[in-house]
Formats: sequence, structure tokens, C-alpha cells
Amino acid sequence: MSIEINLLPWREKQRTRRSRRFYLALALMAALGVGGGLGITQFYQAEVVAQQQRNAHIREAMTALDQDIRSITEYETIRERMAGQLAVFGELQQGRSQTVAVLRDLTRSLEEGVHYTSLDRQGGRLRLTGLAETNRQVSDQLRALAAAPSLAEPVLSEVESTNGAERRFALSVTQLTSGESPDDGEGEGS
Repeated sequence: MSIEINLLPWREKQRTRRSRRFYLALALMAALGVGGGLGITQFYQAEVVAQQQRNAHIREAMTALDQDIRSITEYETIRERMAGQLAVFGELQQGRSQTVAVLRDLTRSLEEGVHYTSLDRQGGRLRLTGLAETNRQVSDQLRALAAAPSLAEPVLSEVESTNGAERRFALSVTQLTSGESPDDGEGEGS
């Protein structure tokens, strides 16, 4: 009697079982690959969104900085304009005290019998015309102007006799700025 062993069905079962395991492992690997791919895609997508948010924040900050720069530029322009105005105010204030000093010295130096008919100022130069009764009063007036602290030496340009006994004279004198005293103009023109 011979025994016959049929190994084919057993092999067939083993083969189907291995095939199933293979396909199951293949399906699991595919699912794991797809899941990993989706996970990585989601991660990178989240990173892209985060970077876009950072970029948007940077753009907003840049816009705010641009506005700040524009406002600083406007403030600098205003500051420069105000500095110019302050300089003009300073010059006017200094000119005011100089004008008061000149007028004070002109009135203090006025000799008896002499009066001015016109006064013209161009920069720091004064041109005076006036009338005096005698030539001596004209020369006394010149000496009095020369002694004034805010005026330089006067220059007589003409003296002529009018129809009456009066002498018409014209002179020019330069205004000094360094000879002013600290109280010039205080309380007189305010």
C-alpha cells in the first residue's frame, strides 16, 4: 500500500494566505504612505499659512513704519520752518531793540534849534535831513550824533541856506550793533 500525500491543497492554502498577507501589507503600506503624505502636506500647508501670516504682519509693520517716516518727515519740515520763524523773530527782536536805541540816541542828541525833516533807514544806514538856525548848530548836532553810543561817526553831505535864516542839512550815519547796552529797548517800546 502506498500512501499518497497530496500537498497541493495545502500549498494552495499557504499561497493564498501569503497572498492575502502580502496584499494586506501592501494595502497597509499604501494607507500608511497616503496618510504620511497627507500628514506632511498638512504640515507644509500649516507652515505656508504661518509664513503668510508672518509676511502679512511684516507688511502691516512696514506700512506703519512708512506712515511714521512720513510723519517724521513732516515734523522735520515743520521744525525747520519753525526754526526759520524763530530766527526771524530773533532778528526782529534784535532789530526792535536796535531801532529803539537809535531813536533814543537821535532824540537825546538833538540840539536846541535843530529839527529833523526826514529820516530814512536802509539796512544799517540812516539818512537824515533837517533844519538848523545856524551852521554852529549843525556842527554841534554832528558832534552830538558822534557821541551817541549806537551811532557811528556821521557824514555831512550838504548844507544849504534856505530863503530865511535857516540852514538845510543832509547827513548819513551808520548804526552800530556792538555798542548797545543790555537795557536797550527794555520797557520803552513794549
